Amino acid sequence: MRMTLIALALSAAGLAAAPAISHAANGDNGGFFINGGVGQSNLDKGAYNDNDTGYNANIGYRWAINPSVALGVEGGYTDLGSFSPKGAYAGFPNAKFSGWTAGVNVHFNVTPQWYISGRAGLFRADVKGSIAGATPVPVDDTSSKYYAGAGFGYDFSNNVSVGLNYDYYKVNKNGFNTNPDLISVNAEYRF
Repeated sequence: MRMTLIALALSAAGLAAAPAISHAANGDNGGFFINGGVGQSNLDKGAYNDNDTGYNANIGYRWAINPSVALGVEGGYTDLGSFSPKGAYAGFPNAKFSGWTAGVNVHFNVTPQWYISGRAGLFRADVKGSIAGATPVPVDDTSSKYYAGAGFGYDFSNNVSVGLNYDYYKVNKNGFNTNPDLISVNAEYRF
């Protein structure tokens, strides 16, 4: 929850600071984009305390509000991997999360090359795992909750950037309440 608040605070601070951000020397930063990232996913909740490799891919469109700020929409897919139960819960099945995302995003150029970004929206996840208890209760269903994230990076040109992102995913189905997250290196191409 704390990381979600940090991500949302960074996004809100960026929106509030938009008029004060310097103008990018390269010009308009709006248009279609595709991006993707790979990194380490983490789940530390209940019977699960594990890391795995996760990835995401998105496509979307941003409108340039000014030369330094672009606001857009995105849709994509995220696979957070598989998480093994620990300790007394070692016999439980692995928890797995993957699904579709749809949301909004913002890209702020703090300098002509360096940027900060934010994103938030709906995460429609396929959920597999077990609720801890005297007898494990299996869960194999879908969850429609939210995701939020923040990042920073470097624009090599008006078309190409690379950055580091943190994304938080809320998953809750039939009492299986988990909050996996993903720290990833992302690349984006704008056209």
